Amino acid sequence: METNKVIDALLGVAVGDAIGVPFEFKSREEMQQHPAKGMTGYGTYNQPEGTWSDDSSLTFCLAESLVQGYDVKDISERFIRWEGEAYWSARGEVFDIGITTSRAISRLHQIIKEGELEELKKQKLYGDEYDNGNGSLMRIIPLLFYIKGKAIKEQFDIIWEVSALTHRHIRAAMSCLIYLKLAEKLLEGKDKLAAYQDTRKEIATFWETIDFDKQERTHFEKVIQNDVRDTSLEDLKTGGYVIEVLESSIWFFLMKDNYKDTIISIINLGHDTDTSAAIAGGLAGIYYGQKNMPEHWITSLARMEDILELGNKLNQKYSSE
Repeated sequence: METNKVIDALLGVAVGDAIGVPFEFKSREEMQQHPAKGMTGYGTYNQPEGTWSDDSSLTFCLAESLVQGYDVKDISERFIRWEGEAYWSARGEVFDIGITTSRAISRLHQIIKEGELEELKKQKLYGDEYDNGNGSLMRIIPLLFYIKGKAIKEQFDIIWEVSALTHRHIRAAMSCLIYLKLAEKLLEGKDKLAAYQDTRKEIATFWETIDFDKQERTHFEKVIQNDVRDTSLEDLKTGGYVIEVLESSIWFFLMKDNYKDTIISIINLGHDTDTSAAIAGGLAGIYYGQKNMPEHWITSLARMEDILELGNKLNQKYSSE
């Protein structure tokens, strides 16, 4: 099966998402009693095997928009089409959407309807504590292929603009930067531990450059100021808060040595299983590649040919840039 790093990333997200969908909202204790072992169907949303959720849908909307170039209006319009028309859904149905994302998409629709397009770029000015769910981190990985190689300040400005379409707070945007900086170093071919340590150093230096708020820095202590591998498994969480899933996805990516174990292990913590697996899956997909994913997981995936086509288009757009 054809592949490239864009396809590896998109499949990494979608496969993790699809495996996590049947288990969403189950507690850690429930998962310990009946652990996930592979691709299954039904469960929480009664969806067939291989069905991915909003995590992948919004990832694909962003990827498809970037094929045309960088345009926050176009990204916004694709998000609106997804919610309203089930565009880029797995099986023609939107069955999972976060409250923050739903409200944000309604806001985007109103901004575009009123023709206040500059407001789309100003959303990051209006963030508050309630804008720190995991809904921008789960869909951000296609942006890697547009921002790779740019100066970190420019990368962050672009990331915050895209994150703020649904999650406006700087903490959500900084989580996306950390995640994409790690992914960028993996894309460069670095060993995952070296990539992580380099990311920690680069982010810490960047914080000094932009005089990042000292109180905000404390939220990233486990993953930047300290080595996240020193966090115990018992202290990891996989709920809807962006910091939780940033920590746990990087922890499992670093601690496991293949795609399958990375995905299954984070799902077996329960709670927001599809999103945590999608986020960890993006990193693992880039690092291990499609060849390391169980074949049945890939062949079971809804709209496989569409995903491959999208990955090839995005790869062609940015592979030489």
